[in-house]
Amino acid sequence: MTLLALLRDEGHDAEGFASGQKGLEAIGQINPDVVISDISMPPPNGWDLAREVRRLNGEDPRPLMIAITGRYTKGADRILAQMAGFNYFLTKPCDPQVLMALVEKARPLQS
Repeated sequence: MTLLALLRDEGHDAEGFASGQKGLEAIGQINPDVVISDISMPPPNGWDLAREVRRLNGEDPRPLMIAITGRYTKGADRILAQMAGFNYFLTKPCDPQVLMALVEKARPLQS
């Protein structure tokens, strides 16, 4: 099951984008509660996407940012993800139950 299918199956409105640029444009338009991003993707990469979302949103804790990666799996990568603005860092393959529990954490952040 794909990530989008999993999220939709669990009752979430979910959109997917093939590049960081498309995702960044959509984030500005739809103001999501959660952003799940791969680190290694077409520009901007996940690090840059997270930094830009945090820059644009200032003090607003939304969206909850979750990094998922199969390439950057070292402890230093986890620290870089946190510094970029991600709230959580998962490695592939990630446990769907863990991911869904993290997504549920965004519910109290809803306005």
